[in-house]
Amino acid sequence: MTKTRCLFWHRKDLRINNNIGLAKAIRKDHFTFGVYILDPLILESKIQNQKISPAKEWFIYKSLLELEKNWLNKNHSKLYILKGNPLNIIPKLAITLKINKVFWNINIEPYERGRDLEVENKLNLLGIETFKYWDNLIMEPENIKSKENKPYKIFTPFKNNWIAQYSSHQNYNKKDNNKISMNLDYDSKKELKKVDLVLKDDSENAKKIIKDSINKSFFESSDSCPCIPGEQKSNLQLEDFFNSGAIYNYFLTRDVPYQKQTSKISAGLNIGTISIRRAWKLSEQLKLDCSNNSIIKSINVWQNELIWREFYQHSLYHFPELAKGAFRKSWENFPWENNYKWIELWERGLTGIPIIDAAMRELKHTGWMHNRCRMIVASFLVKDLICDWKFGENIFMKYLVDGDLAANNGGWQWGASSGVDTKPLRIFNPHTQTKKFDPLTKYIKRWIPELSNVSTEDLIRGSIGDPERRGYPNPIINHNYQQSKFKEIYKNFKRNLH
Repeated sequence: MTKTRCLFWHRKDLRINNNIGLAKAIRKDHFTFGVYILDPLILESKIQNQKISPAKEWFIYKSLLELEKNWLNKNHSKLYILKGNPLNIIPKLAITLKINKVFWNINIEPYERGRDLEVENKLNLLGIETFKYWDNLIMEPENIKSKENKPYKIFTPFKNNWIAQYSSHQNYNKKDNNKISMNLDYDSKKELKKVDLVLKDDSENAKKIIKDSINKSFFESSDSCPCIPGEQKSNLQLEDFFNSGAIYNYFLTRDVPYQKQTSKISAGLNIGTISIRRAWKLSEQLKLDCSNNSIIKSINVWQNELIWREFYQHSLYHFPELAKGAFRKSWENFPWENNYKWIELWERGLTGIPIIDAAMRELKHTGWMHNRCRMIVASFLVKDLICDWKFGENIFMKYLVDGDLAANNGGWQWGASSGVDTKPLRIFNPHTQTKKFDPLTKYIKRWIPELSNVSTEDLIRGSIGDPERRGYPNPIINHNYQQSKFKEIYKNFKRNLH
């Protein structure tokens, strides 16, 4: 029997196992090849004006090199890594390899959806079939809607429906944890050499970008980033979070940044070295094996974070305008003060407010920031410095190893009260937050070593004497004054809407 030639297009699914689209592409009656494309529009920051951070580049490229080896080690097949416009590269590769079918997993960002539709149309005109699957979400967006068949704008009813739907349908692939066997029996080396020649420039350009990026990456020569690239190590990190017992106390420790008790799998979920379904399934199994109510509560709280991830992904899918600005349109006219000097000091970790500066320094040094700290620094930029949340959104993407449009945008609009699931005067007092979540100021002293000799009480209050500062700046604002000012601006803003 003549085998069908297939192509699987990797995007945010840089793994072999637990990959729905790839599993569908790899069958006994298929020859299957893989491709990953370095898209210049994304690399050169022409989408959303958000360049991929150096940390995320490093994470993607390291994971990609492992993925390439996995394809090669399984033998008789190949992953092509190419640079160019997917609209041109995918049809070119499909024609060169004499492909009959192209498979990929669905992405939800507006640019991705538009790009994929164009690629699909072009392939179909060439007589090539396309197949698309939901892989990076547990529940498909069209399946979680209100009784009025509308997308949810509030998290709690979304969560309740999500859990009910999951419990009712068990909406995941029950074979999801199985490993794929890539026995493709394709050994036409002569033909593949011809293909390599046709794709030489696209391939060499991609390899140069990857090599140069990894060689110059700070993260390659340090262990500063807590997120570990590659399918194998990312999944070991996930398993260690469960096996070490870190999840058992998650409810109590997740908001304490210096304890390092979170899973650190956000980057793996973002680029797909980890399957979201596998993460959920492992946590479900842990609950089934446990009779301790406190541990079950912690697992539920961790799972709640995965549902928040789904909520933001679904929100961006249903409301793509979120990527361009405020969901609540009135907030586009909010009278932000946008003091650019303050924004710069906030980004550099030099505001003189210790918990803010510690968090921003962690971000710049590691490419990652603890979630509690993300909420604190976001509130500070928007409701203390009274600066547009879009500055913070872009600056986060500039550094984050786990930079994800849906999650980052959702988090910033949550903090700014401009998006879905809003509370208008959600304001975090940085001093109160320090006292509650960094009571011994270990986190602050870890990232601001010049303050290591300052007493915990003074650090919490922010009352640091000049001799103790050792070059650390005075606070650029007074929280109580700025909080009152923001509330007054907000009050006038609301009044003018009516």
